Amino acid sequence: MDIILCHTTADFDTLGAAIGLTRLHPGARVVLTGGSHPTVHDFLALHRDEYALIERRSVNADQIRSLIVVDTQWRDRLGKAAEWLDLPGIKVTVYDHHPDGDIAADEMCVEAIGSATTLIVEQLQAAQITLTPAEATVMALGIHVDTGSLTFDHSTVRDAAALTWLMAQGANLRSIGEYVEPGLSPELQELLTIALEQMQTETIRGNSIAWVLLPVGGHVVGLSNLASRLLTLTEADVLLLATRFNLGDGTEERLTVIGRSRGGLGLDELNLGELFQPWGGGGHSRAASLSLRAADPESEFQQIVDRLTQQIPQPPTAREMMSSPVRTIRPETTIEEAQRILLRYGHAGLSVVDAEGQLVGIISRRDIDIALHHGFSHAPVKGYMTTNLKTIAPDASLPEIESLMTTFDIGRLPVLEDGQLVGMVTRTDVLRQLHQDRQYQGRQNQARQTVRDAKKPSLRQACLLPEVVQGMFRSRLIPALWNVLMQAATLAEQRGWQLYVVGGAVRDMLLSQSGEPHLYDIDLVVDGFHRSADQAAGVELARALQESYPQTKLQIHGRFQTAALLWHNDPELGSLWVDIATARTEFYPYPAANPEVEASSIRQDLYRRDFTINAMAIRLTTPRRGELLDFFGGVIDLEAKQIRVLHANSFIEDPTRIYRAVRFATRLGFQIEPQTEGYIRHAIASGVYDRIQLEMEKTPALQTRLKQELKYILEASYWKRAIALLDHLGAICCIHPELKLTDSLWYQLRFADRWLKQFAPSKTFSHWQILLEVMLLHLLPAARVKVATHFQLPADSLDRLGQFDDRQKWINEQLPEWDAKHFPSGTTRLSKVYRLLQPLDFETLTLLAITSSRAIRRRIWQYLTKDSAIEPLLNGNDLKQLGFKPGRQYKEILETVFDATLDGVVRDRAEAVRFVEEQFGKGER
Repeated sequence: MDIILCHTTADFDTLGAAIGLTRLHPGARVVLTGGSHPTVHDFLALHRDEYALIERRSVNADQIRSLIVVDTQWRDRLGKAAEWLDLPGIKVTVYDHHPDGDIAADEMCVEAIGSATTLIVEQLQAAQITLTPAEATVMALGIHVDTGSLTFDHSTVRDAAALTWLMAQGANLRSIGEYVEPGLSPELQELLTIALEQMQTETIRGNSIAWVLLPVGGHVVGLSNLASRLLTLTEADVLLLATRFNLGDGTEERLTVIGRSRGGLGLDELNLGELFQPWGGGGHSRAASLSLRAADPESEFQQIVDRLTQQIPQPPTAREMMSSPVRTIRPETTIEEAQRILLRYGHAGLSVVDAEGQLVGIISRRDIDIALHHGFSHAPVKGYMTTNLKTIAPDASLPEIESLMTTFDIGRLPVLEDGQLVGMVTRTDVLRQLHQDRQYQGRQNQARQTVRDAKKPSLRQACLLPEVVQGMFRSRLIPALWNVLMQAATLAEQRGWQLYVVGGAVRDMLLSQSGEPHLYDIDLVVDGFHRSADQAAGVELARALQESYPQTKLQIHGRFQTAALLWHNDPELGSLWVDIATARTEFYPYPAANPEVEASSIRQDLYRRDFTINAMAIRLTTPRRGELLDFFGGVIDLEAKQIRVLHANSFIEDPTRIYRAVRFATRLGFQIEPQTEGYIRHAIASGVYDRIQLEMEKTPALQTRLKQELKYILEASYWKRAIALLDHLGAICCIHPELKLTDSLWYQLRFADRWLKQFAPSKTFSHWQILLEVMLLHLLPAARVKVATHFQLPADSLDRLGQFDDRQKWINEQLPEWDAKHFPSGTTRLSKVYRLLQPLDFETLTLLAITSSRAIRRRIWQYLTKDSAIEPLLNGNDLKQLGFKPGRQYKEILETVFDATLDGVVRDRAEAVRFVEEQFGKGER
């Protein structure tokens, strides 16, 4: 016999899951191990005969073949039926969605979802089993009740999908509505009145906590319904309902506690199930219970209440949520100028301050629009701003902020500290905390469950857990570098700042498959909150950090609020660069310009970056050290292996981002996301780059950045794939409008790469620069020199590019055509070839070989591989021994002997001496 065990005081989830399992295991019987919830009892009074239920006392233990336990993993929740778990030869399977338990099962199907019934529904779907309406109804009730009709935080998409399928199977909605919200029995109604009178409440960190302990005559059925009703009737955020009754022996009482939480912001980290575990209880994060024997129930209950109050998390404060620094204007600022500022920064309002920096008003976009509509563009804002302001302090909690906004219908609240404006909290900030962070907390709880289940979390799950992210990041760094970062974090905390690792180090750490330490060049960002831009938090932190590491060199870039500490040949750190910047935002005054920079917040700092995978940060300061900031889906794009841009106009503002997109895509083996590719093509088709080329002198920043990106690409092993992708995107024209990747150019580039690997494998020469020069040779001389000049290539490169056509013509005229059958017996002497090629540098010879005929190329190859390696047979000392006086004649003699050597006239030193004597006579002995 196969037995399916529901836990004691069976609810609809354990019953629904058990009924579903009878379809997966034909012939199996369901046992209610110890009573049922009142609504379940009422439901079964009508529907019992439709299900394969059997009394526990009717089961012959000797005939049990297997046990399936649903909706629990604890032995004590199976009543006397728990004894069956110890029978020999019995296969035990567990289906549950709670995290912990003590049942040793042969098979476990435990997942962090809203309902155990959902697990069974998914298996029924996979097996393509059709349910009866009665079966679908009880299973739908299980999901509805355990997920609060999909409103509880632990509800998942899978629960919703399971409900959809059950409705299609014929679940009775009328029955569901009747049993999901049952009424209270007369006994519970009496207890409800008493509980409301005796309830105690306290506000802890902005959350209302309520609790009550009721003496009763015995076991009360339906306490969970009473707890839910109390939570509905009160304003409590968390409720503990307890009952006590004497067990009859006079020494102990039965204490039962039901916990309910509304969840929501500030309580998402509270888990009632975990809170009750030390007392043998359990459940979900927002609904849990416990029952125990206690000699002193009041003292025991007070301990539970105390533990609850200690675990109420601190809600977010204005300082954590606010945008800072605040964009301000003076009362005399015109409406037109205020509109321009709003457009530039995308704000919905501006703060107005007087000459002393005191806040005197706020003007909204709506106020400005009305003034403009009436033709008052030149009027000062002081005539239109709101002056009756509500303000908050930096330590104002989110519940306080939300209450102010809803009570007074305010869209933004200025944050004042010592009378100074230090930040602004907007409706958007509040909504982000209320919704985005709640979803984040739910996903984080699921990730923690995965870790508790000893499973390896996915990258996305791992990134939700600060302790995991911190461990991953620390393992990728050598200890000495980690110590540097911790010292920097300590210094930032002492100043009330937050410190983050940002950019490439975060991206590469998440992509790293190896646990081996790596030494990164680190980019740090300081969020100085309300500190103004001229105080340069990043610079101040760098100076303070240098005091701990006096061997470092400090570089400061005031314009961009950045500083850098450089270690050179340090015994532990080697040569290391740590860049420390103040959180900032950028604005491009015109396409391809250098951005104008202003101090800002970490969110805005990340928002100014190019791609989502580069717009992530790891917090180094406490209390949330290890927290990964990923506002724009960077982790998702890492998993999808795609490059996605943050802004639609990003490539128009900075064309070099096209080359960065290609570089990252080819380096990481990613694809450029389709919409991002569309933005690239639109930017190129818009003609913005043609205009930039015409005004090259006005955009030196573009050329500097473009040259750097080209260098990164052409130096890399993946340069061929990158150039091919640039051509596919039509982006080669960013170098020059007339430049195209023709078949000829593509062949020459690949040939140049092979040539350089042959003759300069150690990269003595700048390979990337030669490849770039090959590309520029496909432009007219004036154009190629102009581009090279804007790229600030060295003088010898400008000379090569400018004079190349003349040199190529001269070589073709001076160097006769030849092939192997004419050499060395042909008319062309090697010495002539040598004297023609010897004045030319390696780079010029490379360009000539690549772009000339095969015959010329073979001569240059001969020169580089053989002729240039031939050593002279005689030197000045030899001539001196032969009696020749030092002078200009030495050069003529030595060159003549060397030419003869090349031409095969002399083959060794003795022949060289005779040759000199024959041609120049004997010197004075």
